[in-house]
Amino acid sequence: MKSLPAHMENYKSTPEFDECSIPPGLLKAHQTKPGVWGKIVVLSGRLKYRILEPVLEEVELSAQLHGVVEPAVPHEVEPIGAVKFYVAFYRERAG
Repeated sequence: MKSLPAHMENYKSTPEFDECSIPPGLLKAHQTKPGVWGKIVVLSGRLKYRILEPVLEEVELSAQLHGVVEPAVPHEVEPIGAVKFYVAFYRERAG
């Protein structure tokens, strides 16, 4: 799993989602804007994270393993039973 570059800063986060409240757009291919990184933080349960390009990669996320979303890379998530998570968004530190 990739890691966030050191020069990034968090600028917003989603609300907390569970297996019933995940927005439909997160369950199918989507991507962040250029320059925007994401960190998928699982609070409880498990979440399947699929990176769709350039090579398919599938990772099971948990409270011990977060997911890193690279800018403009198509990806999707899938709950594995009961899960609670949120996504934090990062961009280059200003100045």
